[in-house]
Amino acid sequence: MEHTDTAQTQGGDTTVTPGAQRRVLVVEDDPTIVEAIAARMRAEGFAVQTAADGPAAVEAAESWQPDLLVLDVMLPGFDGLEVCRRVQAQRPLPVLMLTARDDETDMLVGLGVGADDYMTKPFSMRELVARVHVLLRRVERAAIAVTSPRAGTLRFGELEIDHAQRRVRVDGEDVHLTPTEFDLLVCLAHTPRAVLSREQLLAEVWDWADASGTRTVDSHIKALRRKIGAERIRTVHGVGYALETPAPAADGA
Repeated sequence: MEHTDTAQTQGGDTTVTPGAQRRVLVVEDDPTIVEAIAARMRAEGFAVQTAADGPAAVEAAESWQPDLLVLDVMLPGFDGLEVCRRVQAQRPLPVLMLTARDDETDMLVGLGVGADDYMTKPFSMRELVARVHVLLRRVERAAIAVTSPRAGTLRFGELEIDHAQRRVRVDGEDVHLTPTEFDLLVCLAHTPRAVLSREQLLAEVWDWADASGTRTVDSHIKALRRKIGAERIRTVHGVGYALETPAPAADGA
């Protein structure tokens, strides 16, 4: 069953969540881990709810409308991948997925169903908090981009990147990208054909620099290639990645 916690609760009184307070739903069936994450999130000023199985997580996401989801892959009821699919179908929101297995296939599947980032257990709470803040800042930047859009659409052959609507098309067809994938593609598109190191991408897109996160970049690149075409992103082994496309043109300039 779902355990709810709005800000901090003592006795039977529940603190009213301030309007500006961000909501984080933590879904994890290990009581020790879920309480540790929830406590740290509350210490960071977030309002928190927790759920211990798939059905409770989907119900909490629908009723409570969190701003971000910290989601374990292995759950009773149905797994975190199914939770992610159902939650994203209700209302898109950033998802940080937790996995006990350092398996790239699992990571790619998670990214494919709408997760924005993932962490492999065991992880540091400091890094988890940093990634949560990064994901929320990305949502804020996306909202600003909609209200104050940059003019024009970047075109790289049959690849189109619409900054205003944060939409991507390949061969005239819409391609669904997560916010992280969109920002990663835009980062590469700012300097087409130029090779960006994993560390540069980590700093630009994730807003943090830690060599341990370079595998996150690799997994997101693989997920992005599956959606826009592998030939459009070139790997420079031992260095990084480049958008391998014709020179861009911007309309509306």
